[in-house]
Amino acid sequence: MQQHLPEERYERKSDMADCRALLRGGSRSFYMASFLLPRETREAASALYAFCRLADDAIDVGGGSHSAIEKLRTRLDLAYDGRPLPDPVDRAFAATVEKYEIPKDLPNGLITGLEWDAASRTYETLADLRAYATRVAGTVGAMMALVMGARQTEMVARACDLGVAMQLTNIARDVGEDARMGRIYLPLSWMREAGIDIDAWSHNPSHSTELKGVIGRLLDAADELYRQSDPAIRALPLTCRPGIHAARLIYAEIGHELRRSGCDSVSARAVVSTRRKLQLLPASLNVLSIRRPKISGSCMREARFLVEAITPAATSASFRRLPKWWDLHGRVLRLIHIFEQLERRQLAART
Repeated sequence: MQQHLPEERYERKSDMADCRALLRGGSRSFYMASFLLPRETREAASALYAFCRLADDAIDVGGGSHSAIEKLRTRLDLAYDGRPLPDPVDRAFAATVEKYEIPKDLPNGLITGLEWDAASRTYETLADLRAYATRVAGTVGAMMALVMGARQTEMVARACDLGVAMQLTNIARDVGEDARMGRIYLPLSWMREAGIDIDAWSHNPSHSTELKGVIGRLLDAADELYRQSDPAIRALPLTCRPGIHAARLIYAEIGHELRRSGCDSVSARAVVSTRRKLQLLPASLNVLSIRRPKISGSCMREARFLVEAITPAATSASFRRLPKWWDLHGRVLRLIHIFEQLERRQLAART
């Protein structure tokens, strides 16, 4: 076993404290849910969140310029080369992606999504919007799946579903706030179908019956993805299920709160109170059944590149393509995919 000097252990502890502080300040929902995760998983999740948060901030501070994007990609390269910048978040992130063998395509996909933000990109259809949400949130779901040891194709696909569902909820909640910043994330085709003049609305965003219908459709799309992800949450290691289920319940509650307000996210921002979050936490324990549910192996077309980055052998019918990270672990993953029964026994043993 590798021995670490006291100074190194202190640095890691200090780095993680900084990551936890960023999570606490940036997402109270995730921060609260994270306490239900095992310590190692909680720390890894905090490191991932902190890097994603700083990446977002770097693009905003840099004005979304080409140089800001390139600096962020260089920062990512250094982390994956084992030479992270002398920053607590970069060090914690580099250690996490190495420990859990997180393919670089995942955080790189996140940066692409942020690049789309910087370009004020709009989305014509729900599929276009899912492509964006996959990059800025599905990537995080996929990384979390790896942290929890869920590398199987169907598990990663459902993790992407959950991340995209949360992002769609975010978009529905922040319609007014985004519009005042000059951004529209709602599917433009939906707005036109509802009879909304997009240019006029952009200059004077206001709530209306027509907009209520568009936001309601987006919440419906999010709810469908939440439902699709539920069986996979019940297939995670027992110690991880309550924390992920809590995050799912709290985020879905944002959508419920928004519906209760008439889907008006222009006049006000839907907020789930701390008291309501605490009321939801006991329900997060309803996923502790030892029975493994059946999980669909289908994947959103927009998220397939993430699944293939993680389990290329499992998503290639011919198995001719070898994964970039091919090693002993990769061979084990191939065997797990071929011998599903063996995978189930191994999962049962781990839990």
